[in-house]
Amino acid sequence: MVVTRFAPSPTGYLHIGGARTALFNWLYARKTAGQFILRIEDTDVKRNTPTAVKQVIADLRWLGIDWDQGPEIGGPAGPYLQSQRKHIYDEYINRLINDRKAYYCFDTPDELKAMRDTAAAQKQNFRYPRPETFPDRQDVKKALDEGREVTVRSVMPETEITVNDLIRGPVTFGADEFGDFIIQKSDGFPTYHFACVVDDELMAVTDIIRGQEHLMNTPCHQALQDALGFRRPRYAHMSVTVSQGGGKLSKRERAKTLRDAIKARPDIDRNKLAAAGNITVEELNTFIEAKTWPDMPAVDAMAGYLGVQLPEVNVVDFFKSGYIPEAMVNFLALLGWNPGDQREIMPLEELVNAFDISRLTKANSFFDRQKLVAFNTEHIRMVDSEKLLRYFRDFLNVVGSVVTAADDVTLRRLLQICTGAKTLADIERKSRFLFLQNSQIEYDDEAVSKVLLKNDGLAVLQQVRHGLAGLEPFTKENIELMLRTLAESKQLQLGRVAQPLRVAICGSTISPPIFDSVYMLGRENTLARIDRCLKTFVVDR
Repeated sequence: MVVTRFAPSPTGYLHIGGARTALFNWLYARKTAGQFILRIEDTDVKRNTPTAVKQVIADLRWLGIDWDQGPEIGGPAGPYLQSQRKHIYDEYINRLINDRKAYYCFDTPDELKAMRDTAAAQKQNFRYPRPETFPDRQDVKKALDEGREVTVRSVMPETEITVNDLIRGPVTFGADEFGDFIIQKSDGFPTYHFACVVDDELMAVTDIIRGQEHLMNTPCHQALQDALGFRRPRYAHMSVTVSQGGGKLSKRERAKTLRDAIKARPDIDRNKLAAAGNITVEELNTFIEAKTWPDMPAVDAMAGYLGVQLPEVNVVDFFKSGYIPEAMVNFLALLGWNPGDQREIMPLEELVNAFDISRLTKANSFFDRQKLVAFNTEHIRMVDSEKLLRYFRDFLNVVGSVVTAADDVTLRRLLQICTGAKTLADIERKSRFLFLQNSQIEYDDEAVSKVLLKNDGLAVLQQVRHGLAGLEPFTKENIELMLRTLAESKQLQLGRVAQPLRVAICGSTISPPIFDSVYMLGRENTLARIDRCLKTFVVDR
């Protein structure tokens, strides 16, 4: 039976590249009637963030990626958080030490740096100098008494290693490319390399689909598998996904964008900015100096305080930008894979049925944001109306929109009249004016200049007001008839009548269809907003 896994490290939110990795492993497991495991690799205590594990789980569930074993589910090979498996790793590390396939080390960071500097000066790759006699436990006690840190390194074989990759074929690495590497850190926790090898064996993982950047790690993993007498899983290293600028999509793009925005505005009150992010001024200053990276909620909160738009790189970012999961999954599935025909818009069930691991490609895939928008537009059309309502409600709650005040009947109406919207955020932006107080409407300068202050826009608006005031009954159909009749009587295009009205009621030239907008806003509020607009701009006229 095929068993795949996704093993994120909770040092930040789920990156879109990680979501793609999870998706391919999930698709392969589902296509083969296998098992998909979620494992949290949280042994890097210093870099783990408190919200990351919960967010990773929430993001996977939002995408529709479920797991057969893992957190909140359990399973025969648990626990599924590596921080809870230290006793298991200790057993296998001791086995390697006893078999002289691993050994203790006591080097200080300064001593290691000096070794690396020497190798660099000699234009050689750094290879840790393996001692002729391995230290024993008495040497460990002595080192600890002297205040030295103790680590454990694995003995690498002095032979070349070939990785039989399912995508790239055989890839051979020379014996001189890898030195003995650390498998247990000074804090007693295993490194990523060791923990994942042990867990893949004990969790019976048969196939590992992961990013191309991990290809260089695989020889070390195979060496550990051989040293421990483990079987070797099959490996498939996916292509890199690049952004529009040609570089790899990076988790740090958001933080860098925020830092650059802060540096560009030296007048910012850092005390207020830090308070907005719920961090200290000292933490803010070290972030600005690129010495630390705040937790993502802090980054988002400070960006919101400054009004800075951050690029979407994490799954939650796309959720907050109004994308729906069906579109994200469809789009991600076609990054480095194709169904072998011309199909692009594909629901989840169709993706599962079509998935063939042999069709994963070597070439880099391009994260085309315009294509993602097109996918989202199409999936918003396709998705079941009740599911779309739930997505919209969840989106509104997370972004804290005033539109959350609407009942389900109103939200259904908004979704219906905004058919063709690109994102849920577009629908929210178009509809927000309906839920504001009349005095809260802010007028877009360009809309005022081009619509109200040109071509007798204000005069037309006064006539529209007169027509709406006497309209009986106040229905969508009568509103449309009145506006069209007025336009015809003045020999104007409908837009010349509708746009001044639109600016008056929502402050901009963008809203749902004008007839629906006026009807949903109601006569009283519509007239009040027209009066306010006329009072504001009919000056010296």
